[in-house]
Amino acid sequence: MPSELEFAVDLRGLRCDCGEFQLDRIPCRHVFACCANQRLDWKLYVHDVYKIDQVRRVYRARFRPLGNPTTWPTYNGPRFVPNPYLRRITKGHPRITRFLNEMDTRMLCRPRRCRLCGAEGYSRSRCRQSAGANVDGDAQ
Repeated sequence: MPSELEFAVDLRGLRCDCGEFQLDRIPCRHVFACCANQRLDWKLYVHDVYKIDQVRRVYRARFRPLGNPTTWPTYNGPRFVPNPYLRRITKGHPRITRFLNEMDTRMLCRPRRCRLCGAEGYSRSRCRQSAGANVDGDAQ
């Protein structure tokens, strides 16, 4: 393989050391390489679940429509109440879910500097001069 890693493939046991062959039941690239080397048909090693006749067999049965919901029998099982604290907030930016470390602290970065007045500690949106400039501009 191009990655220079070697994987053992057992075609009789349907196994490969990478684990994808057993997990997906579809030949992985190592199985393809093995089949190409031995001039074998790789389609023999695809699980029956992925074959079109199996899909047709599933949909061969007729499905009954559910009908009008008013005719359904009443549900007498347990009632599930959602936890409001687990509800996703849709307004604003999403919350940060990662753990912050020393690189995320403000002290290691330069302090904020206002672009209007040049003072440190706040940004342009909190600047007192911008509010004063509007008041002075209205008065003139």
